[in-house]
Amino acid sequence: MGRTFRNLFVAGTVVLWLVPVYLLVVNALTPVASYTGNASWTSHGFALWDNLSTAWTKAGIGHSFLQSLMYAVVCGGAAVLIAAMAAFAVVVLPLPKPAFWFWLIYSGTLFPLQMFLAPLFGMYADGNLYDTRLGLMLVYVAYAVPFAFFLVRNQMTTMPPEVTEAAMLDGASFWRIFWRIHIPLMASSLGAAFIFQFTAVWNDLLFGITLSRSPDVQPVMATLSNLNNSYASSGPPVILAGALIVSVPTLVVFLTFRGLFLRGVAATAR
Repeated sequence: MGRTFRNLFVAGTVVLWLVPVYLLVVNALTPVASYTGNASWTSHGFALWDNLSTAWTKAGIGHSFLQSLMYAVVCGGAAVLIAAMAAFAVVVLPLPKPAFWFWLIYSGTLFPLQMFLAPLFGMYADGNLYDTRLGLMLVYVAYAVPFAFFLVRNQMTTMPPEVTEAAMLDGASFWRIFWRIHIPLMASSLGAAFIFQFTAVWNDLLFGITLSRSPDVQPVMATLSNLNNSYASSGPPVILAGALIVSVPTLVVFLTFRGLFLRGVAATAR
């Protein structure tokens, strides 16, 4: 009975996920001239390539797509590296009150992002960081560090301290121990943390529309949200085609590194 209920629950969850995806794809296929204004369960023609081309070039999705790719890769990687250094300091270094530092860093995941918008906006305006790539990258790295720190620190606590002690007896510095021993041994958790942060930065809309306004700076989700106004006369097919485009990177990253992701999650859950 329990197994049957579990299978039914999983099947229902899959259906709930697939139905919106199906409607997204079908309506993205529809030519703009044939769109009736209501969501359709069947396609009235095939204009996917035209809709994708319009969204990519004329609507500016292509430019912001590359910008968001840069934000996600650079900021996700920087956040994971900073988180690994912080985890190493808390777990391995003789740091006083390590529990205090753990909760201080991890507390960054406990507060809603909306509470930071007003002070961030004022600070960015005063510091000439508003509507700049540097400004967005700084905030992306800052809010990605706490959760990455939590994941990496969990695996690092499972590493036997004898490894560090043996390296120190051989004369290795903490810096060398971090790069030559801990980083290679934590590859799975670092990879899982990077996938999480890549996805978080890529899917960001809140900071994108609050801290930037120009097409040369805005991430892809902010550009996609602007299509509702700019291409309202073209109909949803162009907007849905843009949604298909922006969904590709996270899907590719997860499918490509799913083995690393699963190993990393399992390692951090110990």
